Amino acid sequence: MSDPRLLFVHAHPDDESLWTGGTIARHMAGGGDADLVMCTWAEGTWRHAELVDAARELGLPRRPIMLGYADDRVPESAPGAPRFAHVPIDDQVREMVALIRRLRPDAIVTYDAIGIYGHPDHIHAHRLAMVAADAAASPRLYRSEGEGWQTKSIYFVTIPKWMVDDVQDDLFASTPRDYLPGTPKSAIDLVIDVTEWRDRKAAAIRAHRTELKRSKTMQALLALPSERRTRLLGTENYIRRDLVPGGFDLA
Repeated sequence: MSDPRLLFVHAHPDDESLWTGGTIARHMAGGGDADLVMCTWAEGTWRHAELVDAARELGLPRRPIMLGYADDRVPESAPGAPRFAHVPIDDQVREMVALIRRLRPDAIVTYDAIGIYGHPDHIHAHRLAMVAADAAASPRLYRSEGEGWQTKSIYFVTIPKWMVDDVQDDLFASTPRDYLPGTPKSAIDLVIDVTEWRDRKAAAIRAHRTELKRSKTMQALLALPSERRTRLLGTENYIRRDLVPGGFDLA
């Protein structure tokens, strides 16, 4: 039996570390295999180089696959390229189907339906991953992109309500309390304890030097007292959707 394979689909460099870094490190340490698709930023940009460093910290065996679209709010992320969320999704589905059929993941990991906190690139990545997973399984669609492949499950990373409540005053003091989303405990299907890999996850976050220097939120997160920081970074939360009976157990 081959090693269990995961495909992580993220919108921006640093998302892979912040939201799923512990899961990636844990999976690799357990003998699994994985690839990372990054929807925005182009090869050769400064954040691409930082992403490569972060992926190495997490133990990914290959360099991230860059789709090369522009970040919705940072046109210099991919000079001359269209914004990710503004490209016709049919073109992107074909591209993602080809990747899924080549990489043959047991499960795909991406964002929940609201993109965790509503960023349009996150929401678009969620939709793209879902549509492409279904399309990749159908041998009648995109026949030139390889033999059909049925992914067993999709896992949607989400932020639980308790975590929003914990960081509201420290990270989002000026944001109205009813604005930030938060998934209730009853709606979360899987909570992975990644405490054992928190140092590797933190190192991957710090590899994103440019974003860490720019983002007051990331600075505040890493500046929290050790116990609170460990609690926040030590769990990763998912909604599970099986595409075949029984699906694939991420943990």
